[in-house]
Amino acid sequence: MEHLGVVTGGSFSGTLSVRLAPQVETERLHIGDFVVIEGREYLYFSMIADLQLHVTDGDMIADPPWSRDTLTARALRGTGTYTVVQVKPMLMLPRQSDIFIDPTERVRPVRTIPGHFSALRAATDDDFRLVFGEDTGEGPLFSIGTPLTSDIPVALDLRRFMERSNGIFGQSGTGKSFLARLLLCGIIHRDVGVNLIFDMHDEYAFGKESEEGVWVKGLKELFPTRIQVWSLDAKNHNADRHVQIGLDQIEPEDILLLAEELRLAEKAKISIELLVDEYRDQWLTALMNMSGEDLEDFAARTGAHPGSVAALRRALIQVRNRPYVVEQADQRAIDELVALLDRGTHIILHFPSNTTPLDHMLVANIITRRVRAVYQKKVERYQETRDAAHRPRPLMITIEEAHKFLSPQVARQTIFGTIAREMRKYYVTLLVIDQRPSGIDREVLSQLGTRVTGKLSEEADIEAVLTGVGNRAAVRGALESLETKKQVLILGHAVPMPLLLRTREYNEDFYRSLQTPTKGRTGPVDFDAAMSDLFGD
Repeated sequence: MEHLGVVTGGSFSGTLSVRLAPQVETERLHIGDFVVIEGREYLYFSMIADLQLHVTDGDMIADPPWSRDTLTARALRGTGTYTVVQVKPMLMLPRQSDIFIDPTERVRPVRTIPGHFSALRAATDDDFRLVFGEDTGEGPLFSIGTPLTSDIPVALDLRRFMERSNGIFGQSGTGKSFLARLLLCGIIHRDVGVNLIFDMHDEYAFGKESEEGVWVKGLKELFPTRIQVWSLDAKNHNADRHVQIGLDQIEPEDILLLAEELRLAEKAKISIELLVDEYRDQWLTALMNMSGEDLEDFAARTGAHPGSVAALRRALIQVRNRPYVVEQADQRAIDELVALLDRGTHIILHFPSNTTPLDHMLVANIITRRVRAVYQKKVERYQETRDAAHRPRPLMITIEEAHKFLSPQVARQTIFGTIAREMRKYYVTLLVIDQRPSGIDREVLSQLGTRVTGKLSEEADIEAVLTGVGNRAAVRGALESLETKKQVLILGHAVPMPLLLRTREYNEDFYRSLQTPTKGRTGPVDFDAAMSDLFGD
């Protein structure tokens, strides 16, 4: 165990000051490093928050040695000049003796601090295993990377990860999609829940070439019997099913979500409300079928403004003309999708390359609303019967460009905002992926249980990621120290304490680690039996 220094001061609410030992080079330590303070009764698992250079006599600064390798500089090192490390304790564990840890105890939140001259040491592999657990190839602990200063795999508790909505953030090029693939593979392989993935940019379903020119496998290739791919493109022959959306399935909230994309005027909401009052769930079909004379009659009958209704109709023609939109679609198709999820089959909703944010937002909102409604009924049935057979399988819904669905302007109107705020009330959570977390509603951000973030350069985005996070100063310093590629900060519900990681490689070695038998099923579903399972009909 390498001795680094001793505690010389600090506070519980702030950080502890540790004077670095003379023989330890300052440059060997980094912001965000995992270190351990050995108190008399406890071990304190901690994070380096800051590094500071000090001198004992200010006159040395006025006339310093002009080379760090001169005899004077070497003589002053550790006496006249020294380094102070600011350390933030994150967890504590009782010691059985000065050497051994009590095996019956578990790490716990910090409620005290060590005394003066307690030793600071580098964390060992055993410390990492003790705090973060170990990936044994089965169970909920799943390795997602290694610390920047060690090669020991660090495990994420996937079961806790599924309990709340989560976020993956980082500027463009930081590998958000590959990190999401790692996590999704873990959830599928360890069978801790089921996924509905909106593959908006062809990142997840099928293989593709990485920025390094290496061909990487898609989830369908890795789990061919566990995943179904549903597509909006009727010409996609790799898909298991094709999706259609009926005009009668589109609700006012779906259109209001698209207000910016459709450039709707503020009066559009009033026109939609009048249409719904008149035509109920056929309001959009009725609007699309209106002639100029019909429109005038409707306006005269309801008091609507003719110009506003006409403008709304012109805007919504863009929706009607989508190739996957039909006048009336089979509602059973979406219910079958939910039945597959309920039985453990993961669904990837694949969008063609020519789709736009309008398509992403419209389809994702409609399907997710139905999924959540079915899950709510299943939860209510489970609460009534307390029959474990009716307990819903935890579902995580993955969306990219999350700020479009969860901006402050629309978060309260979309089903995604509802799910984020409810957390696991109905066994449905979100995995939001975005390079602009500052565009997401702050209330939604505060509900994210686990956050995995790569490099962020904008001040507003850094502040957004840290919304509701304790020990902000220490965590912020770690976040700002990240490199652009393959480094992330992970913190929150699924890990015991924040940690900087080198992300696990998504390569052949990783693929081989997934080649063990897994549970689950796919293929045709007996629709009537599945609906009986869902609703008890």
